[in-house]
Amino acid sequence: MARVLRVARSSSLFSFGSRSYSAEASHASSPSPPPTFLRGGGARRDVTKERNVQWVFLGCPGVGKGTYASRLSSLLGVPHIATGDLVREELASSGPLSQQLKEIVNQGKLVSDEIIVNLLSKRLEAGEAKGESGFILDGFPRTMRQAEILGDVTDIDLVVNLKLPEEVLVDKCLGRRTCDQCGKGFNIAHINLKGENGKPGISMDPLLPPPQCMSKLITRADDTEEVVKARLRIYNETSQPLEEYYRSKGKLMEFDLPGGIPESWPRLLEALRLDDYEEKQSAAA
Repeated sequence: MARVLRVARSSSLFSFGSRSYSAEASHASSPSPPPTFLRGGGARRDVTKERNVQWVFLGCPGVGKGTYASRLSSLLGVPHIATGDLVREELASSGPLSQQLKEIVNQGKLVSDEIIVNLLSKRLEAGEAKGESGFILDGFPRTMRQAEILGDVTDIDLVVNLKLPEEVLVDKCLGRRTCDQCGKGFNIAHINLKGENGKPGISMDPLLPPPQCMSKLITRADDTEEVVKARLRIYNETSQPLEEYYRSKGKLMEFDLPGGIPESWPRLLEALRLDDYEEKQSAAA
């Protein structure tokens, strides 16, 4: 890990565009309560410009970490680094870790800290060499040990914890499809969870592929009901101390997804206090 130490432990202030924030996730500063979909706080504005954001996205498998992290990556101009993608790239490479990873993934187990840290280390070092600034991590850390390692090598500004009911998560994972030709991801699940016991319902339309991709859809080998439920169980067992770790540092923002992308994206931007930033970016385009 020594080489990763060069990936910038720097000021606790970060920025993008003309806007700057402090590293601490704060509760709403105004007298009015935060929206019901937000349990926690957004990034707090500051006046000093230092560096780009260094954020982490947490959440159960299938919650949509990659979708929202990727959108924010494009909006803010920082790299989106998904450890799941790093694992799949290593699997496809037929490298020395390929067979070991294949057995772990197909059994629905979590990849070891040593393997993940090694893959992430190489990715951060490659990004540094290309002049990348800031990042949005997706899928890392997943354990307390990983969080402590990450805290030793770089400063994390904000941890966004996405939430969905388990029933929805299972349906979403089982509905995931990838086009074998273009590589784009889709979802054939139509989710309509009725509200009960005071909890709101959740409706999500399927994200269907265009006609040219329809016959080329493939399912991930680990997206079976048995494996999905095993992944969710393992994640829930390890996530509680991790969430508390970041909550105690004032960096955790918990966000209940109210539905699909059309409903959730604008509310997530509002929670992160980026809603007017997207409007300005659109106007300038």
